Amino acid sequence: MTDDVLGYHGKRVIVSGCFSGMGEAVARALLGLGAEVHGLDYKQSALPLSSFKLTDLRDPTSIESAVAAIDGPIDALFNCAGLAGGGAFSPMDTLKVNFIGTRHLTECIIPRMPAGSAIVSIASTGGLGWSQRVPLHMELLQTTGFQEATAWAEAHLTDVAEGYGFSKEAVIVWTQYRGAQTIKRGIRINCTLPSPTQTPMMAAFHQTAGKAVVDAAAEPLGRYTTPEEQAGGCILLNSKLASVVNGSVLPVDGGFMGALAMGQIDLSRLMPQ
Repeated sequence: MTDDVLGYHGKRVIVSGCFSGMGEAVARALLGLGAEVHGLDYKQSALPLSSFKLTDLRDPTSIESAVAAIDGPIDALFNCAGLAGGGAFSPMDTLKVNFIGTRHLTECIIPRMPAGSAIVSIASTGGLGWSQRVPLHMELLQTTGFQEATAWAEAHLTDVAEGYGFSKEAVIVWTQYRGAQTIKRGIRINCTLPSPTQTPMMAAFHQTAGKAVVDAAAEPLGRYTTPEEQAGGCILLNSKLASVVNGSVLPVDGGFMGALAMGQIDLSRLMPQ
């Protein structure tokens, strides 16, 4: 294809969380770009994928089995699977899906990735507290494998709290830390920070954080983003156009992070009542 400016035509990619929301939007867009898309999720996908494997990111055996079922080199990984926090799911389940299982999946795939490959994970503006807890997150990052990370988290349940914010902080710290290592092999790793997005998870966010808090995080755009808009950031980061973008944390938020940095967001509105 002469117009394959993003470089996905014929590439073998994996999308976790492809059943719905951002993951489904990513997988659908990649199919349209001519990629060979392999999907992983806890629920069956209806998309015309090259392969699909039911996968539980809370279970390392399930993760390893899913990776083994996909033949050949992997050119791009899209970590889109995630759980809402705040009591909608248990803190440990949330942390396992959003970070521990996602990291395990990534580390299982990295040996199969040639130079020029890329990884993107969906974090969240809900992980903004990462910079205040880098030493704590570095303890978690020094664990090896799924079980050791789980044991660390179970010993730090007060820090894990409801699971969501801590897990997204961990994704952000891991992305920045791991990028300096994977790039030596020619593999890039980045993450995105979505603002509130209209996905099936939104009802859980409204119930746990409160609609007013979620709405405040949608400023200054003044609306929730769509899964397709969020997919764009992920696809751009893993594309050949972003060939030296590595270890980055990309806000895909309609200007929320910039407005927050410039004091244009009322922080009190972001606090649960």
